[in-house]
Amino acid sequence: MPQEPKVVKVEELPASEAKWVAFQKISWQDQTGKDRLWEAAARKTRKATGVDAVAISTILRHPLRPPSTIIILQYRPPVDAVCVEFPAGLIDDKESPSEASVRELHEETGYKGKLAFISPTIVADPGLSTANMQLATVEVNLEEGAKEPEQALDDGEFIERVVVPLDELYDRLVKYDQEGKTVDARLWHWAAGWHAAKTML
Repeated sequence: MPQEPKVVKVEELPASEAKWVAFQKISWQDQTGKDRLWEAAARKTRKATGVDAVAISTILRHPLRPPSTIIILQYRPPVDAVCVEFPAGLIDDKESPSEASVRELHEETGYKGKLAFISPTIVADPGLSTANMQLATVEVNLEEGAKEPEQALDDGEFIERVVVPLDELYDRLVKYDQEGKTVDARLWHWAAGWHAAKTML
């Protein structure tokens, strides 16, 4: 039986040892011309596209079932919690964000689909990090009787995929929160927007 993941130690990370993140001291001037300083974290992995990563909102279509989406459960050490997220990942060398979205969906969930839309480059925490991403929508068309595909996870990846009917997504995320899991902001905003469109407009 695999053990529950947990943080065993937290310590300062010297900049010279950081593999994925660089710390920046930004000198800037505000609207009055006053000199100011800002601290930020930056990814060291950004490629020529200028985009760090992709996240994938999936529309899963089946002839006998309601439209669904795929979310993943993954332990994240920085928040010491199982996070509920979109499938997502960094962009490889010589790969476009569009290509990365289809690849990452397949690796993390096993499903193969077709890109329907990709967003402009967006940011999630601009007060702390230079990290950016694009949000892709990938459509997956299933046939009746199709078996659930196998994931193609890298060594050290422990990702649980969950297929959720779109009409149940908002309530499912609320339930995950009540269970002590942490819901990723991008997924929550997407689900909340869908919920609001159905119930408040």
